[in-house]
Amino acid sequence: MPELPEVETVRRGLSPHLEGNRIEKIEIRRPDLRFPFPPDIVGELTGQIIREVDRRGKYLLFRMENNSILLNSLGMSGRWTLTGGKVSFTPGTFAHGAAIGTGDGPHDHLVIDFHNGLRATYTDARRFGYIHLIKSGISEDEDRFLRVLGPEPLEPNFDATILAQNLRNRNSPIKNTLLDQSVVVGLGNIYVNEVLNRSGVSPRRISSSLVKKNGKPGTQLELIVDQIREVLSEAIDAGGSTLQDFRGVSGDDDLGWFPVNFRVYGREGEVCLKPGCSGVVRRIVQSNRSTFYCARCQR
Repeated sequence: MPELPEVETVRRGLSPHLEGNRIEKIEIRRPDLRFPFPPDIVGELTGQIIREVDRRGKYLLFRMENNSILLNSLGMSGRWTLTGGKVSFTPGTFAHGAAIGTGDGPHDHLVIDFHNGLRATYTDARRFGYIHLIKSGISEDEDRFLRVLGPEPLEPNFDATILAQNLRNRNSPIKNTLLDQSVVVGLGNIYVNEVLNRSGVSPRRISSSLVKKNGKPGTQLELIVDQIREVLSEAIDAGGSTLQDFRGVSGDDDLGWFPVNFRVYGREGEVCLKPGCSGVVRRIVQSNRSTFYCARCQR
């Protein structure tokens, strides 16, 4: 499932082509996504200009000039394909994706045509993604999907003090807590495994134990925040890790290679790649998800 770096990669691929572009026509080709399409999506967005392609956590946000927002969760296999005009590429093809969408494919759900001849098609083979509309006049703090989200980990104001406030009363394992999108957004199973390994923290560690009695962050929690930033930034630069064949606007096809940097994820029984450690990567299950860690260097 795409995490923050993959969604950010898609956002960067879409924004140069969609921002400033006027929507001429919207068609719902298949309505059977995870949630029903908003009934007034066509009337609300036809004729609107996309002011900005934004991201909040794992959501894509298409901000319109009338201040309405088209929210998209890519789910497990969602993708956008741009065709027509002067482009024809898919800014991010996920591992479970279907054939490139033209608007007429069996898994093409939403087609948006623009005034300059460009077409954006949302394709979702597994149908776990969804499209949501936030109407003009509705605050993001009032929206059911956005109001529950925690801080953005790459924003300048995110630090160990903020994370400590969210952890001080948590008795769940730190691995599970970091996956909670109300604690910090954008982190999924892949990157949490890597962050904890680089920080030297066991995924079984109780979250509140990383916070001092005075409520301030402990040294290891500060390391976790540093590694969250570093791992996510590295993954974004690499084009993410769950991308199958990302092709950039310039035709670059060397993105989506962060897996080569995995130290523990998916490496059960292999030697831990953390510098100075020769431990063996173990796999356990936490909350029905695979956790990979090194018992030697993660405490």
